[in-house]
Amino acid sequence: MSMLAECDAQRTAPPRAGRREWLGLAVLALPCLLVSMDLTVLYLAMPALSADLKPSSSQLLWIVDIYGFMIAGSLITMGTLGDRIGRRRLLLTGAAAFGVASVLAAFSTSAGMLIATRAVLGIAGATLMPSTLSLIRNMFHDSGQRTVAIAVWTTSFTVGGVLGPLLGGLLLEQFWWGSVFLLGVPAMLLLLVLGPVLLPEFRDPGAGRFDLTSAALSLIAVLGAIYGIKRLAEDGPGWQPALSIVAGLAIGIVFVRRQRTLAEPLIDLRLFQAHAFSASVATNMLAFVVLFGTYLFITQYLQLVLGLSPLQAGLWTVPSSVGFMVGSMVTPVIARRVRPAFVVPAGLAIAAVGFLVLTQVDGVSGLAVLVTGSVIYSLGLAPVYILSTDMVVGTAPPERAGAASAISETGTEFGGALGIAILGSIGTAVYRRAMADVVLDGVPPEVAEAARSTLGGALAAADRLPDQLGAELLVMAREAFAHGLQLIAVTSAVVVTGLVVVLLRRVGAGSESEPELGATGAVAGSTHIGR
Repeated sequence: MSMLAECDAQRTAPPRAGRREWLGLAVLALPCLLVSMDLTVLYLAMPALSADLKPSSSQLLWIVDIYGFMIAGSLITMGTLGDRIGRRRLLLTGAAAFGVASVLAAFSTSAGMLIATRAVLGIAGATLMPSTLSLIRNMFHDSGQRTVAIAVWTTSFTVGGVLGPLLGGLLLEQFWWGSVFLLGVPAMLLLLVLGPVLLPEFRDPGAGRFDLTSAALSLIAVLGAIYGIKRLAEDGPGWQPALSIVAGLAIGIVFVRRQRTLAEPLIDLRLFQAHAFSASVATNMLAFVVLFGTYLFITQYLQLVLGLSPLQAGLWTVPSSVGFMVGSMVTPVIARRVRPAFVVPAGLAIAAVGFLVLTQVDGVSGLAVLVTGSVIYSLGLAPVYILSTDMVVGTAPPERAGAASAISETGTEFGGALGIAILGSIGTAVYRRAMADVVLDGVPPEVAEAARSTLGGALAAADRLPDQLGAELLVMAREAFAHGLQLIAVTSAVVVTGLVVVLLRRVGAGSESEPELGATGAVAGSTHIGR
Protein backbone atom coordinates (compact mmCIF):
# COMPACT_ATOMS: atom_id res chain seq x y z
CA MET A 1 0.00 0.00 0.00
CA SER A 2 2.81 2.38 0.83
CA MET A 3 4.47 1.59 -2.50
CA LEU A 4 1.25 2.43 -4.36
CA ALA A 5 0.95 5.70 -2.45
CA GLU A 6 4.55 6.54 -3.29
CA CYS A 7 3.94 5.85 -6.98
CA ASP A 8 0.80 8.03 -6.92
CA ALA A 9 2.79 10.84 -5.29
CA GLN A 10 5.46 10.57 -7.96
CA ARG A 11 2.83 10.71 -10.71
CA THR A 12 1.14 13.78 -9.19
CA ALA A 13 4.36 15.62 -8.28
CA PRO A 14 5.03 18.61 -10.55
CA PRO A 15 7.84 18.16 -13.08
CA ARG A 16 11.25 19.45 -12.05
CA ALA A 17 13.15 21.97 -14.13
CA GLY A 18 16.21 20.84 -16.06
CA ARG A 19 19.29 22.45 -17.57
CA ARG A 20 17.32 24.34 -20.21
CA GLU A 21 15.11 26.02 -17.62
CA TRP A 22 18.07 27.09 -15.48
CA LEU A 23 19.84 28.50 -18.54
CA GLY A 24 16.61 30.27 -19.39
CA LEU A 25 16.57 31.77 -15.90
CA ALA A 26 20.03 33.24 -16.56
CA VAL A 27 18.61 34.81 -19.73
CA LEU A 28 15.64 36.19 -17.77
CA ALA A 29 18.02 37.80 -15.28
CA LEU A 30 19.47 40.01 -18.04
CA PRO A 31 16.48 42.38 -18.47
CA CYS A 32 15.97 42.55 -14.69
CA LEU A 33 19.59 43.59 -14.31
CA LEU A 34 19.23 46.29 -16.95
CA VAL A 35 15.94 47.72 -15.69
CA SER A 36 17.51 48.17 -12.26
CA MET A 37 20.70 49.68 -13.68
CA ASP A 38 18.75 52.24 -15.70
CA LEU A 39 17.06 53.46 -12.51
CA THR A 40 20.41 54.36 -10.91
CA VAL A 41 22.95 55.03 -13.65
CA LEU A 42 21.43 58.33 -14.82
CA TYR A 43 22.24 60.19 -11.59
CA LEU A 44 25.98 60.03 -12.27
CA ALA A 45 25.50 61.40 -15.77
CA MET A 46 23.36 64.39 -14.71
CA PRO A 47 26.16 67.00 -14.47
CA ALA A 48 27.56 66.26 -17.95
CA LEU A 49 24.09 65.83 -19.40
CA SER A 50 22.96 69.19 -18.00
CA ALA A 51 26.01 70.94 -19.39
CA ASP A 52 25.43 69.49 -22.86
CA LEU A 53 21.65 69.61 -23.32
CA LYS A 54 21.01 72.58 -20.98
CA PRO A 55 17.57 71.42 -19.79
CA SER A 56 15.34 73.67 -17.74
CA SER A 57 14.67 72.74 -14.12
CA SER A 58 11.32 71.24 -15.13
CA GLN A 59 12.88 69.27 -17.98
CA LEU A 60 15.61 67.99 -15.69
CA LEU A 61 12.97 66.72 -13.30
CA TRP A 62 11.16 64.90 -16.10
CA ILE A 63 14.38 63.37 -17.42
CA VAL A 64 14.93 61.78 -14.02
CA ASP A 65 11.34 60.82 -13.21
CA ILE A 66 9.64 59.85 -16.48
CA TYR A 67 11.32 56.42 -16.65
CA GLY A 68 10.03 55.27 -13.27
CA PHE A 69 6.62 56.87 -13.87
CA MET A 70 6.08 54.98 -17.13
CA ILE A 71 7.21 51.69 -15.63
CA ALA A 72 4.77 52.06 -12.73
CA GLY A 73 1.89 53.16 -14.94
CA SER A 74 2.33 50.46 -17.59
CA LEU A 75 2.95 47.37 -15.43
CA ILE A 76 -0.68 46.26 -15.10
CA THR A 77 -1.37 46.70 -18.80
CA MET A 78 1.78 44.89 -19.89
CA GLY A 79 1.34 42.02 -17.44
CA THR A 80 -2.17 41.34 -18.71
CA LEU A 81 -1.12 41.85 -22.33
CA GLY A 82 1.55 39.16 -21.92
CA ASP A 83 -1.08 36.69 -20.72
CA ARG A 84 -3.03 37.37 -23.90
CA ILE A 85 -0.47 37.63 -26.71
CA GLY A 86 2.29 35.45 -25.23
CA ARG A 87 4.78 36.22 -22.48
CA ARG A 88 7.89 35.40 -24.48
CA ARG A 89 6.64 37.44 -27.41
CA LEU A 90 6.02 40.46 -25.20
CA LEU A 91 9.38 40.02 -23.48
CA LEU A 92 11.30 39.93 -26.76
CA THR A 93 9.30 42.84 -28.19
CA GLY A 94 10.05 44.86 -25.08
CA ALA A 95 13.72 43.92 -25.23
CA ALA A 96 13.97 45.13 -28.84
CA ALA A 97 12.19 48.38 -27.95
CA PHE A 98 14.45 48.84 -24.90
CA GLY A 99 17.58 48.41 -27.03
CA VAL A 100 16.44 50.86 -29.72
CA ALA A 101 15.31 53.43 -27.15
CA SER A 102 18.64 53.10 -25.33
CA VAL A 103 20.53 54.01 -28.52
CA LEU A 104 18.22 56.96 -29.17
CA ALA A 105 18.62 58.16 -25.58
CA ALA A 106 22.41 57.91 -25.84
CA PHE A 107 22.46 60.17 -28.89
CA SER A 108 19.72 62.59 -27.85
CA THR A 109 20.29 66.10 -29.13
CA SER A 110 17.80 67.91 -26.90
CA ALA A 111 16.20 67.63 -23.50
CA GLY A 112 12.81 66.97 -25.10
CA MET A 113 14.21 64.07 -27.14
CA LEU A 114 15.79 62.55 -24.04
CA ILE A 115 12.52 62.83 -22.10
CA ALA A 116 10.67 61.08 -24.93
CA THR A 117 13.20 58.27 -25.20
CA ARG A 118 13.26 57.81 -21.43
CA ALA A 119 9.47 57.45 -21.55
CA VAL A 120 9.79 54.73 -24.20
CA LEU A 121 12.44 53.04 -22.03
CA GLY A 122 9.98 53.03 -19.15
CA ILE A 123 7.21 51.45 -21.24
CA ALA A 124 9.66 48.84 -22.56
CA GLY A 125 10.87 48.18 -19.02
CA ALA A 126 7.28 47.56 -17.95
CA THR A 127 7.04 44.73 -20.51
CA LEU A 128 10.15 43.06 -19.12
CA MET A 129 9.43 42.81 -15.38
CA PRO A 130 6.07 40.94 -15.27
CA SER A 131 7.03 38.85 -18.31
CA THR A 132 10.16 37.52 -16.61
CA LEU A 133 8.36 36.68 -13.37
CA SER A 134 5.39 35.02 -15.09
CA LEU A 135 7.72 32.95 -17.30
CA ILE A 136 9.41 31.72 -14.12
CA ARG A 137 5.95 30.50 -13.07
CA ASN A 138 5.73 28.48 -16.31
CA MET A 139 9.31 27.15 -16.24
CA PHE A 140 9.56 26.12 -12.58
CA HIS A 141 6.55 24.05 -11.50
CA ASP A 142 8.28 22.52 -8.48
CA SER A 143 7.70 24.89 -5.56
CA GLY A 144 11.21 24.48 -4.14
CA GLN A 145 12.88 25.19 -7.48
CA ARG A 146 10.57 28.14 -8.06
CA THR A 147 11.62 29.72 -4.76
CA VAL A 148 15.27 29.43 -5.81
CA ALA A 149 14.44 30.89 -9.22
CA ILE A 150 12.64 33.86 -7.66
CA ALA A 151 15.62 34.38 -5.34
CA VAL A 152 17.90 34.57 -8.39
CA TRP A 153 15.41 36.88 -10.11
CA THR A 154 15.36 39.16 -7.05
CA THR A 155 19.14 39.14 -6.76
CA SER A 156 19.49 40.29 -10.37
CA PHE A 157 17.71 43.54 -9.51
CA THR A 158 20.02 44.11 -6.56
CA VAL A 159 23.11 43.38 -8.65
CA GLY A 160 21.89 45.86 -11.27
CA GLY A 161 21.48 48.51 -8.60
CA VAL A 162 25.06 47.93 -7.43
CA LEU A 163 26.65 47.69 -10.89
CA GLY A 164 24.81 50.71 -12.32
CA PRO A 165 26.76 53.43 -10.49
CA LEU A 166 30.05 51.53 -10.73
CA LEU A 167 29.92 50.79 -14.47
CA GLY A 168 28.39 54.19 -15.15
CA GLY A 169 31.21 55.90 -13.33
CA LEU A 170 33.82 54.00 -15.34
CA LEU A 171 32.14 54.88 -18.63
CA LEU A 172 31.78 58.54 -17.73
CA GLU A 173 35.49 58.80 -17.04
CA GLN A 174 36.24 57.75 -20.63
CA PHE A 175 33.21 58.65 -22.76
CA TRP A 176 30.31 61.11 -23.08
CA TRP A 177 27.19 61.05 -20.90
CA GLY A 178 25.17 59.05 -23.43
CA SER A 179 27.44 56.03 -23.03
CA VAL A 180 25.64 55.04 -19.82
CA PHE A 181 22.51 54.26 -21.86
CA LEU A 182 24.40 51.87 -24.13
CA LEU A 183 25.08 49.48 -21.24
CA GLY A 184 21.84 47.68 -21.95
CA VAL A 185 22.23 47.16 -25.68
CA PRO A 186 24.53 44.07 -25.63
CA ALA A 187 22.39 42.39 -22.96
CA MET A 188 19.19 42.99 -24.93
CA LEU A 189 20.81 41.61 -28.09
CA LEU A 190 21.80 38.50 -26.16
CA LEU A 191 18.24 38.16 -24.88
CA LEU A 192 16.86 38.43 -28.42
CA VAL A 193 19.22 35.68 -29.61
CA LEU A 194 18.87 33.23 -26.71
CA GLY A 195 15.27 33.94 -25.70
CA PRO A 196 13.57 32.05 -28.56
CA VAL A 197 15.83 29.04 -27.91
CA LEU A 198 15.68 28.77 -24.11
CA LEU A 199 12.39 30.37 -23.08
CA PRO A 200 8.98 28.72 -23.50
CA GLU A 201 6.00 30.55 -24.90
CA PHE A 202 2.79 30.76 -22.91
CA ARG A 203 -0.47 32.57 -23.42
CA ASP A 204 -3.93 32.20 -21.97
CA PRO A 205 -5.83 30.14 -24.54
CA GLY A 206 -9.13 31.45 -23.19
CA ALA A 207 -8.14 35.12 -23.19
CA GLY A 208 -10.70 37.41 -24.71
CA ARG A 209 -10.64 40.92 -26.09
CA PHE A 210 -8.08 43.33 -24.68
CA ASP A 211 -9.92 46.30 -23.15
CA LEU A 212 -8.10 49.46 -24.21
CA THR A 213 -10.30 51.65 -22.00
CA SER A 214 -9.27 49.71 -18.90
CA ALA A 215 -5.62 49.92 -19.97
CA ALA A 216 -5.90 53.72 -20.29
CA LEU A 217 -7.66 54.01 -16.93
CA SER A 218 -5.01 51.95 -15.16
CA LEU A 219 -2.21 53.99 -16.71
CA ILE A 220 -3.76 57.34 -15.74
CA ALA A 221 -4.70 56.16 -12.23
CA VAL A 222 -1.25 54.85 -11.36
CA LEU A 223 0.55 57.76 -13.00
CA GLY A 224 -1.62 60.31 -11.20
CA ALA A 225 -1.16 58.71 -7.79
CA ILE A 226 2.57 58.06 -8.17
CA TYR A 227 3.21 61.56 -9.56
CA GLY A 228 1.30 63.20 -6.72
CA ILE A 229 3.05 61.14 -4.04
CA LYS A 230 6.46 61.90 -5.50
CA ARG A 231 5.76 65.66 -5.74
CA LEU A 232 4.44 65.60 -2.18
CA ALA A 233 7.68 64.01 -1.03
CA GLU A 234 9.89 66.48 -2.93
CA ASP A 235 7.95 69.75 -2.64
CA GLY A 236 5.86 69.28 0.50
CA PRO A 237 2.09 69.69 0.87
CA GLY A 238 0.34 71.66 -1.87
CA TRP A 239 -2.78 71.66 -3.99
CA GLN A 240 -1.08 70.21 -7.08
CA PRO A 241 0.17 66.94 -5.53
CA ALA A 242 -3.08 66.61 -3.57
CA LEU A 243 -5.14 67.05 -6.74
CA SER A 244 -3.01 64.54 -8.60
CA ILE A 245 -3.38 61.93 -5.84
CA VAL A 246 -7.14 62.45 -5.56
CA ALA A 247 -7.56 62.26 -9.34
CA GLY A 248 -5.48 59.09 -9.48
CA LEU A 249 -7.53 57.45 -6.73
CA ALA A 250 -10.82 58.51 -8.33
CA ILE A 251 -9.82 57.08 -11.70
CA GLY A 252 -8.62 53.95 -9.90
CA ILE A 253 -12.10 53.51 -8.42
CA VAL A 254 -13.59 53.86 -11.91
CA PHE A 255 -11.10 51.25 -13.14
CA VAL A 256 -12.06 48.76 -10.41
CA ARG A 257 -15.79 49.24 -11.03
CA ARG A 258 -15.26 48.69 -14.74
CA GLN A 259 -13.43 45.42 -14.07
CA ARG A 260 -16.42 44.17 -12.09
CA THR A 261 -18.79 44.76 -14.99
CA LEU A 262 -16.67 43.38 -17.84
CA ALA A 263 -17.00 39.79 -18.99
CA GLU A 264 -13.29 39.88 -19.93
CA PRO A 265 -11.64 42.32 -17.47
CA LEU A 266 -8.09 43.58 -17.73
CA ILE A 267 -7.51 42.28 -14.18
CA ASP A 268 -9.46 39.45 -12.65
CA LEU A 269 -10.37 40.87 -9.24
CA ARG A 270 -11.04 37.34 -8.00
CA LEU A 271 -7.27 37.08 -7.52
CA PHE A 272 -7.69 39.22 -4.39
CA GLN A 273 -10.17 36.73 -2.94
CA ALA A 274 -7.21 34.43 -2.27
CA HIS A 275 -5.98 35.57 1.14
CA ALA A 276 -2.42 34.48 0.34
CA PHE A 277 -2.41 36.70 -2.73
CA SER A 278 -3.80 39.87 -1.15
CA ALA A 279 -1.84 39.49 2.10
CA SER A 280 1.39 38.84 0.21
CA VAL A 281 0.93 41.93 -1.96
CA ALA A 282 0.20 44.04 1.14
CA THR A 283 3.20 42.65 3.06
CA ASN A 284 5.51 43.23 0.13
CA MET A 285 4.27 46.79 -0.33
CA LEU A 286 4.77 47.67 3.34
CA ALA A 287 8.25 46.17 3.27
CA PHE A 288 9.15 48.53 0.43
CA VAL A 289 7.61 51.48 2.29
CA VAL A 290 10.20 51.16 5.05
CA LEU A 291 13.02 50.15 2.65
CA PHE A 292 12.72 53.11 0.27
CA GLY A 293 11.83 55.68 2.92
CA THR A 294 14.85 54.79 5.03
CA TYR A 295 17.21 54.53 2.07
CA LEU A 296 16.31 58.07 0.99
CA PHE A 297 17.64 59.50 4.25
CA ILE A 298 20.60 57.12 4.45
CA THR A 299 22.01 58.37 1.14
CA GLN A 300 21.60 61.99 2.24
CA TYR A 301 23.17 61.23 5.62
CA LEU A 302 26.25 59.77 3.95
CA GLN A 303 26.79 62.83 1.76
CA LEU A 304 25.44 65.77 3.75
CA VAL A 305 26.19 64.70 7.33
CA LEU A 306 29.35 62.64 6.88
CA GLY A 307 30.57 64.70 3.91
CA LEU A 308 31.26 61.77 1.59
CA SER A 309 31.44 62.22 -2.18
CA PRO A 310 28.65 60.64 -4.29
CA LEU A 311 30.99 57.82 -5.30
CA GLN A 312 32.07 57.19 -1.70
CA ALA A 313 28.46 57.27 -0.55
CA GLY A 314 27.53 54.79 -3.28
CA LEU A 315 30.30 52.45 -2.25
CA TRP A 316 29.15 52.50 1.39
CA THR A 317 25.67 51.37 0.26
CA VAL A 318 27.18 48.28 -1.35
CA PRO A 319 27.33 46.31 1.96
CA SER A 320 23.56 46.56 2.37
CA SER A 321 23.09 45.38 -1.23
CA VAL A 322 25.40 42.46 -0.53
CA GLY A 323 23.37 41.73 2.60
CA PHE A 324 20.20 41.63 0.52
CA MET A 325 21.85 39.30 -2.00
CA VAL A 326 23.05 36.97 0.75
CA GLY A 327 19.59 36.95 2.31
CA SER A 328 18.07 36.22 -1.10
CA MET A 329 20.26 33.22 -1.76
CA VAL A 330 19.92 31.79 1.76
CA THR A 331 16.12 32.08 1.81
CA PRO A 332 15.37 28.98 -0.34
CA VAL A 333 17.61 26.86 1.90
CA ILE A 334 15.87 28.07 5.06
CA ALA A 335 12.41 27.74 3.50
CA ARG A 336 13.01 24.03 2.88
CA ARG A 337 13.42 23.46 6.62
CA VAL A 338 11.16 26.10 8.17
CA ARG A 339 7.63 27.00 7.14
CA PRO A 340 7.43 30.35 5.32
CA ALA A 341 4.69 31.21 7.80
CA PHE A 342 7.53 31.62 10.29
CA VAL A 343 10.34 32.67 7.92
CA VAL A 344 8.55 35.85 6.85
CA PRO A 345 7.87 37.11 10.41
CA ALA A 346 11.41 36.12 11.40
CA GLY A 347 12.79 38.17 8.51
CA LEU A 348 10.67 41.13 9.57
CA ALA A 349 11.90 40.77 13.16
CA ILE A 350 15.52 40.83 11.94
CA ALA A 351 14.70 43.93 9.89
CA ALA A 352 13.25 45.57 13.00
CA VAL A 353 16.57 44.98 14.79
CA GLY A 354 18.38 46.66 11.91
CA PHE A 355 16.12 49.70 12.07
CA LEU A 356 16.62 49.93 15.83
CA VAL A 357 20.39 49.96 15.25
CA LEU A 358 19.88 52.95 12.95
CA THR A 359 18.32 54.87 15.84
CA GLN A 360 21.84 55.16 17.30
CA VAL A 361 23.26 57.33 14.50
CA ASP A 362 24.20 60.90 15.42
CA GLY A 363 25.14 64.09 13.64
CA VAL A 364 28.90 63.68 14.02
CA SER A 365 30.00 60.15 13.17
CA GLY A 366 27.72 57.23 12.50
CA LEU A 367 29.12 55.42 9.48
CA ALA A 368 29.75 52.08 11.24
CA VAL A 369 26.34 52.16 12.92
CA LEU A 370 24.58 53.10 9.69
CA VAL A 371 26.26 50.37 7.62
CA THR A 372 25.62 47.75 10.31
CA GLY A 373 21.96 48.65 10.62
CA SER A 374 21.39 48.73 6.86
CA VAL A 375 23.05 45.32 6.39
CA ILE A 376 20.87 43.80 9.15
CA TYR A 377 17.57 45.13 7.79
CA SER A 378 18.55 44.14 4.24
CA LEU A 379 19.22 40.57 5.39
CA GLY A 380 15.82 40.54 7.08
CA LEU A 381 13.78 42.01 4.24
CA ALA A 382 15.22 39.70 1.56
CA PRO A 383 13.18 36.62 2.57
CA VAL A 384 10.08 38.79 3.01
CA TYR A 385 10.26 39.97 -0.58
CA ILE A 386 11.16 36.57 -2.06
CA LEU A 387 8.55 34.51 -0.23
CA SER A 388 5.76 37.06 -0.66
CA THR A 389 6.53 37.21 -4.39
CA ASP A 390 6.62 33.41 -4.51
CA MET A 391 3.20 33.28 -2.85
CA VAL A 392 1.73 35.81 -5.27
CA VAL A 393 2.97 33.84 -8.28
CA GLY A 394 2.10 30.46 -6.77
CA THR A 395 -1.43 31.48 -5.80
CA ALA A 396 -2.45 32.82 -9.21
CA PRO A 397 -3.60 30.37 -11.90
CA PRO A 398 -0.92 29.85 -14.59
CA GLU A 399 -2.99 31.74 -17.18
CA ARG A 400 -3.14 34.78 -14.85
CA ALA A 401 0.52 34.76 -13.78
CA GLY A 402 1.37 37.81 -15.88
CA ALA A 403 -1.40 39.91 -14.33
CA ALA A 404 -0.50 38.66 -10.85
CA SER A 405 3.16 39.54 -11.39
CA ALA A 406 2.20 43.01 -12.60
CA ILE A 407 0.05 43.60 -9.52
CA SER A 408 2.95 42.56 -7.29
CA GLU A 409 5.38 44.88 -9.09
CA THR A 410 2.89 47.76 -9.04
CA GLY A 411 2.51 47.27 -5.29
CA THR A 412 6.28 47.51 -5.01
CA GLU A 413 6.30 50.81 -6.93
CA PHE A 414 3.54 52.21 -4.73
CA GLY A 415 5.33 51.04 -1.60
CA GLY A 416 8.53 52.79 -2.64
CA ALA A 417 6.69 56.02 -3.48
CA LEU A 418 4.70 55.95 -0.24
CA GLY A 419 7.83 55.29 1.78
CA ILE A 420 9.61 58.27 0.28
CA ALA A 421 6.54 60.49 0.77
CA ILE A 422 5.47 59.43 4.26
CA LEU A 423 8.79 58.69 5.95
CA GLY A 424 10.47 61.52 4.04
CA SER A 425 7.82 63.92 5.35
CA ILE A 426 8.38 62.67 8.90
CA GLY A 427 12.14 63.21 8.69
CA THR A 428 11.72 66.64 7.10
CA ALA A 429 9.21 67.71 9.76
CA VAL A 430 11.63 66.73 12.53
CA TYR A 431 14.43 68.68 10.89
CA ARG A 432 12.33 71.81 10.40
CA ARG A 433 11.02 71.76 13.97
CA ALA A 434 14.55 71.41 15.35
CA MET A 435 15.80 74.27 13.17
CA ALA A 436 12.81 76.59 13.56
CA ASP A 437 14.34 78.71 16.32
CA VAL A 438 17.87 78.93 14.89
CA VAL A 439 18.95 82.55 14.47
CA LEU A 440 20.90 83.22 11.28
CA ASP A 441 22.34 86.74 11.21
CA GLY A 442 24.37 87.88 8.25
CA VAL A 443 22.65 85.82 5.55
CA PRO A 444 19.76 86.81 3.22
CA PRO A 445 16.27 85.84 4.47
CA GLU A 446 15.72 83.36 1.63
CA VAL A 447 19.01 81.60 2.45
CA ALA A 448 18.12 81.47 6.13
CA GLU A 449 14.72 79.98 5.28
CA ALA A 450 16.37 77.35 3.08
CA ALA A 451 18.73 76.46 5.95
CA ARG A 452 15.74 75.89 8.24
CA SER A 453 14.02 73.74 5.60
CA THR A 454 16.73 71.34 4.40
CA LEU A 455 20.20 70.23 5.36
CA GLY A 456 21.43 71.18 1.90
CA GLY A 457 20.20 74.70 2.52
CA ALA A 458 22.04 74.77 5.84
CA LEU A 459 25.28 73.78 4.12
CA ALA A 460 24.84 76.65 1.66
CA ALA A 461 24.09 79.11 4.47
CA ALA A 462 27.14 77.97 6.44
CA ASP A 463 29.38 79.01 3.54
CA ARG A 464 28.15 82.61 3.96
CA LEU A 465 28.81 82.78 7.68
CA PRO A 466 32.08 83.33 9.57
CA ASP A 467 33.91 80.10 10.27
CA GLN A 468 32.80 79.68 13.86
CA LEU A 469 29.14 80.54 13.20
CA GLY A 470 29.10 78.36 10.09
CA ALA A 471 30.54 75.43 12.03
CA GLU A 472 27.93 75.87 14.78
CA LEU A 473 25.14 75.95 12.20
CA LEU A 474 26.41 72.75 10.60
CA VAL A 475 26.53 70.96 13.96
CA MET A 476 22.93 71.92 14.72
CA ALA A 477 21.69 71.09 11.22
CA ARG A 478 23.41 67.72 11.11
CA GLU A 479 22.09 66.81 14.55
CA ALA A 480 18.59 67.81 13.44
CA PHE A 481 18.90 65.65 10.32
CA ALA A 482 20.19 62.74 12.40
CA HIS A 483 17.16 63.08 14.70
CA GLY A 484 14.94 62.86 11.63
CA LEU A 485 16.69 59.67 10.51
CA GLN A 486 16.33 58.25 14.02
CA LEU A 487 12.57 58.84 14.03
CA ILE A 488 12.27 57.29 10.56
CA ALA A 489 14.13 54.24 11.85
CA VAL A 490 11.82 54.00 14.88
CA THR A 491 8.76 54.30 12.62
CA SER A 492 10.10 51.59 10.31
CA ALA A 493 10.79 49.30 13.27
CA VAL A 494 7.23 49.82 14.52
CA VAL A 495 5.76 49.06 11.07
CA VAL A 496 7.66 45.80 10.59
CA THR A 497 7.04 44.74 14.20
CA GLY A 498 3.33 45.31 13.66
CA LEU A 499 3.53 43.09 10.58
CA VAL A 500 5.21 40.39 12.65
CA VAL A 501 2.36 40.48 15.18
CA VAL A 502 -0.33 40.34 12.47
CA LEU A 503 1.30 37.44 10.63
CA LEU A 504 1.93 35.40 13.76
CA ARG A 505 -1.69 35.91 14.82
CA ARG A 506 -2.74 34.46 11.47
CA VAL A 507 -0.59 31.43 12.18
CA GLY A 508 -2.18 31.00 15.61
CA ALA A 509 -5.71 31.52 14.26
CA GLY A 510 -5.32 28.95 11.46
CA SER A 511 -7.56 25.91 11.49
CA GLU A 512 -6.71 22.45 10.35
CA SER A 513 -9.47 22.56 7.76
CA GLU A 514 -7.80 25.36 5.86
CA PRO A 515 -5.00 24.67 3.35
CA GLU A 516 -1.41 25.27 4.43
CA LEU A 517 1.59 26.89 2.85
CA GLY A 518 3.92 24.45 1.23
CA ALA A 519 7.46 23.87 2.44
CA THR A 520 8.92 26.47 0.13
CA GLY A 521 6.21 29.07 -0.12
CA ALA A 522 3.93 27.48 -2.72
CA VAL A 523 0.30 28.07 -1.92
CA ALA A 524 -2.55 25.64 -2.35
CA GLY A 525 -5.89 27.30 -2.84
CA SER A 526 -6.89 30.34 -0.82
CA THR A 527 -4.56 30.66 2.16
CA HIS A 528 -3.18 33.37 4.41
CA ILE A 529 0.36 34.64 4.09
CA GLY A 530 0.81 33.88 7.76
CA ARG A 531 -0.40 30.30 7.41
